[in-house]
Amino acid sequence: MPPTSEAPAADAAAAAPVAIGIPLSHSPDGVGYKLIELPQELLELLEGDDPPILTISASPAAALLKTADKTYSLRQKNTSNGLTLLTPIPSSPSESSNGSGGGLRSIATVHETIELVAGAGEAAPTPVARGKWHEKFGRTR
Repeated sequence: MPPTSEAPAADAAAAAPVAIGIPLSHSPDGVGYKLIELPQELLELLEGDDPPILTISASPAAALLKTADKTYSLRQKNTSNGLTLLTPIPSSPSESSNGSGGGLRSIATVHETIELVAGAGEAAPTPVARGKWHEKFGRTR
């Protein structure tokens, strides 16, 4: 009797590698994160050889971040697309020996960022509604 075509297919399925992927777990760490969006000029100063001293102060209209020669107003921006902060999960010795890693852990989801507005001085910038819901209504949160 000739061999059937079903046997090779079954053997091929048994020999096919199983995709494991990267394990991901969700375990918030309870820390309240705020992400600050830095202007390119301030980022370059902070990454330079002689980074400036930054101070944060309050004015009647806004919170201010100051360098020696520049003032930035801090403004919260809300978004409906959250940013997920991940941290690696170290692999155990048994996982290292079989080639699998430890994975990733989601520690927080952030829906707001802090924007620095240069040259704001002591007055807060007037928010401009640009047609997006969160820019029109987010300032009252």
